[in-house]
Amino acid sequence: MLVRLAETDLRTRFGTFHEVLYYDGQAESFALTMGEVQGAENVLCRVHSSCIHGHHFNSVECDCREQMEIAQQLIQQAGQGIIIWLEQEGKANGHLALLKSIPYKRAGLSQAEAYQAAGYQADARDFSPAAKILNDLGVRSILMLTDNPKKIEFLVDKGIVVSGIVELRI
Repeated sequence: MLVRLAETDLRTRFGTFHEVLYYDGQAESFALTMGEVQGAENVLCRVHSSCIHGHHFNSVECDCREQMEIAQQLIQQAGQGIIIWLEQEGKANGHLALLKSIPYKRAGLSQAEAYQAAGYQADARDFSPAAKILNDLGVRSILMLTDNPKKIEFLVDKGIVVSGIVELRI
């Protein structure tokens, strides 16, 4: 069960978004929307997981912050879109897993391979809250801002209509 807790407008460097906070009994998630999305088709949509290093510490070892900024810029240019933020640090393995994976990543492994080398799942994320949020917002179809086909597969399996992909080029 997903509950809508609160909402407000949020002014950003990329214009004003409408923030909607959700809770599923275990974690908070939120949607930032711009423009009218209810009943809309081909809405730009970024499903984004938390990243302490990228968003809070401005790490140059990941591109999470840049992906968020590009998504906000594209949505601002289109005048419509959604960013869904999920609290899934370390691809839902947690921050400890991220810290333990760093030596492997620095040795040349991909982030997924580094998690596995450190004894964690390559990607433990669950995108169910994102599908529930999109349904709550009443979006008819989305254009995914992603380079991750697993996000798309997951959302499609949950009944979300993904009409296209816009890769985030960094």
